[in-house]
Amino acid sequence: MPVTLQELAKAADCSVSTVSRVLNNSKHPISEPTRKRISTLANELGYRPNVTARGLKTNRTYAIGLIIDNIAGPLTPIIIRGIQEYLQQHDYFSVIISTEWDPELKSEAIHQLISRSIDGVIFVESWRDEINNTLDLANKPYVYVYRLFDGNSPNSVLLDDVHGACLAVEHLVSLGHRRIAFINGPNGWVSTKERLEGYRAVLSKYGIPFDPSLVAEGTWEIQSGYPAAKKILALPERPTAIFAANDLMALGTIYAVRDAGLNVPRDIAVVGHDDLNISSLSSPTITTICPPSFEMGQLAAQMILDRLENQSEMKGPIRLPAKLIIRESCGSPEKNIPPEHYISHTLPPEHLIRQWRREIHTENENSSNS
Repeated sequence: MPVTLQELAKAADCSVSTVSRVLNNSKHPISEPTRKRISTLANELGYRPNVTARGLKTNRTYAIGLIIDNIAGPLTPIIIRGIQEYLQQHDYFSVIISTEWDPELKSEAIHQLISRSIDGVIFVESWRDEINNTLDLANKPYVYVYRLFDGNSPNSVLLDDVHGACLAVEHLVSLGHRRIAFINGPNGWVSTKERLEGYRAVLSKYGIPFDPSLVAEGTWEIQSGYPAAKKILALPERPTAIFAANDLMALGTIYAVRDAGLNVPRDIAVVGHDDLNISSLSSPTITTICPPSFEMGQLAAQMILDRLENQSEMKGPIRLPAKLIIRESCGSPEKNIPPEHYISHTLPPEHLIRQWRREIHTENENSSNS
């Protein structure tokens, strides 16, 4: 039988109201030792709140809908993990719906979530469009996280794409490069516009003339990075460095440089963006910009719960800065990258993997002995 709130209060030698306030993170003044004692006992006794009773009292379901336009996106799983971890810490759960960029599917998803009394919605990698008026009319809070295509909603968590591009180009300038090419994403994306803005800002800062012939357009795929780089390398005065707006196009760039009989980084330095797994596995490994995907997810969840719990106004747009990861492709000595940078947000924790391996090993031994 699960431990009740009354039993937990008795074990903690506190009133039920005090225990309830601690478990619900109330701002009511309660001493830190009391809070710690109640939290410790709740964990030890395996207390779990009665969600049904809690919902009846607060008129909530403690469920947040996640509407994902591109569930196969390389950063999407990490963002979702960030959202879910924060929600779980605050006794909420999530319902995930993939809409695959289809406006009709998205509209239907919103109506379905509202009909199930969802408390709020987080849009991951989504267009901002008129159908969200439905959420406004239903008085349901919503937050955008990651890419917006057509405007800056105040309730959004975004990557600071200007800052990320500046980090990449500043690094190349610091290595002595003055003729720096840029392979950008397709038109219409906010990240395309802002990464170009960052690229041009650094050129201007160091008095380097902007040359349109050094800018090529890709589609975020390896296959587009290759011809874009070939076009740039065919210029009468080729660049000494190329910044690609994502790692896939950076990899296509490396292939094009090799096929031109040149070497990365000896002849052409290359920097990518997104810090995908391939960037640390390719040869050479790719210097890249690492977005704070997990943190973006956590902040989006925090924003929507702040709105629900504290009736706070939506903030934003909030832009989080990325960081530069230096590897081989830029020609700079590879910096020591802290081990925590490689902690996976898409795989089980290492201690669970070790435990499962031990269990499998034990099962195999038992089978062989029987």
